[in-house]
Amino acid sequence: KSKTTSNDMKEVELNEMDQEKQSMTGETPTGTEKSGCVKVKVTEDTEFKFTGLSKEELMKVAGTAGWVRTRWVLLVLFWLGWIGMLAGAIIIIVQAPRCKPIPEMNWWNEGFLYQISDVNTFSENGLKGVEEKLDYLNQMKVKGLVLGPIHTVQADQLSTMELTSINPEFGSESQLISLLDRAHRKGISVVLDLTPNYEGVSVWFNNAASVAERLKVSLVKTNGRQTELDFRVLGCLHHFLSMTFRALMGSVTGLSADDVSHLLNRSSVDLLLTGLPDPAEPGVRQAQVIQLLYSDHLQMSLGWCLSGRILGSPAVPVRLYQMLLFTLPGTPVFSAGDEVGLKAGEKPEAMWDLESQAGDDNATAKEERTAVRDFFKALSDLKGKERSLLHGEYVSLYSSSTSLAFLRLWDQSERFLVALNWGNDSVTMTLTNSDLPAEARVCASTDTENLAVDSKVSVEKLELGPKQAVLLSYAFPG
Repeated sequence: KSKTTSNDMKEVELNEMDQEKQSMTGETPTGTEKSGCVKVKVTEDTEFKFTGLSKEELMKVAGTAGWVRTRWVLLVLFWLGWIGMLAGAIIIIVQAPRCKPIPEMNWWNEGFLYQISDVNTFSENGLKGVEEKLDYLNQMKVKGLVLGPIHTVQADQLSTMELTSINPEFGSESQLISLLDRAHRKGISVVLDLTPNYEGVSVWFNNAASVAERLKVSLVKTNGRQTELDFRVLGCLHHFLSMTFRALMGSVTGLSADDVSHLLNRSSVDLLLTGLPDPAEPGVRQAQVIQLLYSDHLQMSLGWCLSGRILGSPAVPVRLYQMLLFTLPGTPVFSAGDEVGLKAGEKPEAMWDLESQAGDDNATAKEERTAVRDFFKALSDLKGKERSLLHGEYVSLYSSSTSLAFLRLWDQSERFLVALNWGNDSVTMTLTNSDLPAEARVCASTDTENLAVDSKVSVEKLELGPKQAVLLSYAFPG
């Protein structure tokens, strides 16, 4: 028996060795995989599959005291969180500073006016030539074009004055309509200068009453009211096809600030160009004039003009008065050529030569005029988009015999600090105001060597070189 068992065990060992040999040689017996892998079939045991709790079981568990308390705790926490967020939102809204309402603005308060006194000098093609230059004016961000006078009149002969007809020397009625049409599409309003006797000795023919009556025939009503005319008039005519919009502008020179203030109160003009402040006056006096007109009148009716056909060449460097006019509370008015610094007697053709390659011997002059124009355009862009400069408050900070500094601020908008020194010596301005930060950013500067654009400068003691100006900005401190 033991012999038989021994033989059986040897037989089993031989069988196992045969299987190993078959696996190594790649021979596959039935029911096995190659490389020694064996297929194993596992029968699924479906007896123990989880089917979840039944409705009755769930209701039984959900009704226990523990789950009831948990649900109430979660519900209370949800509503407490919701009420807390609502209360927080209300507190933020109530405590947040409220924005001031934007004042009512007229189109002439949204940018600057550009005066072309002599149409034929500005362009060889008269009114048609002005239309050809509208793209250039649009690039300069011109909001209104003061044109002419272009009406018919013979020097010192009142009977020949026809405000509703165009002098053929400047163009035709169809050319004016075409100019108005295209200017309107570019967002530029057209102002017709109705200076009665523009070719004669006396603007009013020494007969103001008769001229005023004839002007009333053309203007009659401004926004539904009768307007008393007793000074030089600019009749603003914004015309497009069958629609005519009328406003009234006036321009005066040689009057004191008190007289200008009185005239504004009495005449009800929509905009009065004053020729103030006078750059020949000390900075202290200029600050007083600006403060007087700003305090007594809406800045929407204040216009500033320092050069051009009426006042002659400017008494300060061109970029200084550009900065002053663009940052004062009111509407700046420039004459053709002011944007490139043309001097008295120079023809506007010089503006159109800046882009040409001709005249390389004047490269230095061209470079300087291009820089002046770029400076002008940068200020024009700021004036058109910054609320503080458009309709913000005016706060005087500093004034001396040759320098001036003031703030322009509006509600929570960006603030602007303007400092000018038209003297021959450097000046250090000590500026104090609760709104001022320690430092401010340079937005525009005539002295880029010492006051580079986008650099930070100290505000408490601001240093300016001779004949220099700077425009600083800083965020709302709140």
